[in-house]
Amino acid sequence: MSKIRLLVCDDHEILRKGLVQLIKLQSEFELVGEASNGVEAVEYAKTTDPDIILMDIQMPEKNGIEATAQIRLMNKRVKIIMLTVSDDEEDLFNAIKNGANGYLLKNMNLDKLFSHLRKAYDGETPFSPGLANKVLTQFSHMSVKLEENVKDDYDLSEREKEVLELVAQGKTNKTIADELFISEHTVKKHLQRILDKLHVSNRVEAASLAIREKLINDKETK
Repeated sequence: MSKIRLLVCDDHEILRKGLVQLIKLQSEFELVGEASNGVEAVEYAKTTDPDIILMDIQMPEKNGIEATAQIRLMNKRVKIIMLTVSDDEEDLFNAIKNGANGYLLKNMNLDKLFSHLRKAYDGETPFSPGLANKVLTQFSHMSVKLEENVKDDYDLSEREKEVLELVAQGKTNKTIADELFISEHTVKKHLQRILDKLHVSNRVEAASLAIREKLINDKETK
């Protein structure tokens, strides 16, 4: 089984080096690079082909959100997970809007961090406790303010709509598979097609668009 390739981006040298050493002890992961600022993060993202990027927000030369936006333009596949001390809602929303696939706080347990990275590699969107609800709530409030437009189903199949509704409820791939009596692999294939059809890069963006465009029944979402 191939290892999960990680790029670590953080300007705090002690923290970055400590995390790098811990990654090297994990048999499932391979460190492909470490960046100390946003400019380096973009360059390493081009040259090292990581599966996952751990991205700090406050960094010199180019901050993590700016770097995330630039990387996302050139690479739709890579998973970008913010790893930061900031629980500021503006940072959270801006990170997701600019293509982040998750948002984790640095005060978390290391075992949980590596567990989140495994889940991110499998297509899930990791958040520190309480943050996912903040994002969905914010996008739901934004949708109420938008004028009613002609409904567009984005050419989603009935099965894709079922998967999307469960994603918006915060269900994991495994739970979705169990509820729909399909495999996790099939769930991942449906989810990738949903992201492509909705022109979004992660589950949270897909859920918020589904609520905004009334593709699902938002009274059942969390």
